[in-house]
Amino acid sequence: MNRTRTRRLRLFGFVAVVAIVLTVTWPGHRTAPAAGTTPREHLLLYCAAGIRDPIQSIIADYAKEYGVTVDVQYGGSGTLLSNLQVARRGDLYLAADAKHMEEASTRGLVHETIPLASQHLVLAVKRGNPAGVHTLTDLVRPGLRVAYANPEVAAAGKAIRAVLEKANLWEQAHAQAAVFKPTVNDVLNDVVLGAVDVGVVWDPLMAGQPQLEAVKLPELTARRDQIRLGLLDSSTHPTQALHFARFVSARDRGLTTFTRFGYQVESGDRWEDHPALTLYSGGVNRVAIQETLRDFERREGCTVRVNYNGCGILLSQMKALPDGDAFPDAYLACDVSFLDPIADRFGERTLLSQTEVIILVPSANPHGIKRLNDLAQPGLRVGLCNAEQSTLGALTQRILTKLDLVAAIEPNVRSRTPTGDLLVTQLDTGSLDAVVVYRANATAVLDRHTALGINLPEARAVQPYAVAKQAQHAQLANRLLAALDGVSSRKRYLAAGFTQPTP
Repeated sequence: MNRTRTRRLRLFGFVAVVAIVLTVTWPGHRTAPAAGTTPREHLLLYCAAGIRDPIQSIIADYAKEYGVTVDVQYGGSGTLLSNLQVARRGDLYLAADAKHMEEASTRGLVHETIPLASQHLVLAVKRGNPAGVHTLTDLVRPGLRVAYANPEVAAAGKAIRAVLEKANLWEQAHAQAAVFKPTVNDVLNDVVLGAVDVGVVWDPLMAGQPQLEAVKLPELTARRDQIRLGLLDSSTHPTQALHFARFVSARDRGLTTFTRFGYQVESGDRWEDHPALTLYSGGVNRVAIQETLRDFERREGCTVRVNYNGCGILLSQMKALPDGDAFPDAYLACDVSFLDPIADRFGERTLLSQTEVIILVPSANPHGIKRLNDLAQPGLRVGLCNAEQSTLGALTQRILTKLDLVAAIEPNVRSRTPTGDLLVTQLDTGSLDAVVVYRANATAVLDRHTALGINLPEARAVQPYAVAKQAQHAQLANRLLAALDGVSSRKRYLAAGFTQPTP
């Protein structure tokens, strides 16, 4: 019996996928634009059926404000995912749970993803609960007619299967189920019509159902599934698609609609047609990230305002700033030691890269410099970074202190700058004989200068990225992190003299 039901479910899932592919690709299939609008662009959104009501409302608001038509294909999250694999067309995918979005990313179907809201399962019953359903085990009570969403094609079905499997009830529930439906909306409709006694649905769907009530069980409410919106790699106009995605996920646009429909929403960004993201970055990162930032601006339709400087200077500036609009959205430090003093104002850090501290000398190396001790040669002109203004200066100071070389080298120090790039420029002009800089500072000048390694564990800087807790554009800043941590950006980091961070 179970084997036959499983074969039927799989067959139903396959038929559903084929039907949706034909529906989406059939000539002339369009959702009518909102009245009175003149669409500049058509977007195609694949949306989990249970989220139909808030999405339709948001699409109408977007069309009214921007004149863009969003065509929608509704279905189970799993069905839509299979359809995307086949069709390879469209702009956006809205899944009812994170698992389906993760699967879409793994398959290379989705690029950026944005969290929107969360939901949990409830048992939908007639008002007054005439069937007397109060526990999870009641779902396998003989004679009770229960409707589930198909776990092969719908997120709600997959979620209840996981809960019942954990309780060792799935096989029995599966065998006794009255019906498996392609979407959670169909499950709810069966309860409304009286075709079943109980339906397992998402909690927001119970809003506006006066004839029904929700039975909340601890096993169901403990599991919250995150609704996410993803940009498809197949999108032919990603900037417009991301514009709509930002509208949907904005705390003062789309998320207000989700709240009105009973969803528990995420912390969205403030809406701006063309947002400006503020990034504080240590100067050493400039060469590695500037091209990635330009690509990100073009794709997102935003501006990234970058303050490059020595991290000591940046740290002092941030300590003096209040939380809120004046504070940067994100910080890419030269080293973790220059994030630690202000870590309480940022979220979780991500280590993006690392680079060595080196001695840089002219290629001919006329003074025969091989190690840090040689910088104490009488009459040598040495350049170091300022320990108060920069990470590089602080790291250099620690290294020299450990080797007891501060007093010996100090008479030779002719320049102290906030960034290593300025020292390289002075070495280029011949005003200095040797400088202590990052390897990343030296990558572009190794045709005329020689880099000498410093074999010490302290001679390493690790670059962390963190988003401010009070960021006005936290979601945008997190997508920038994904871009900086992406394949193209990694290649740029390597070319600029950085390596992957090591434990």
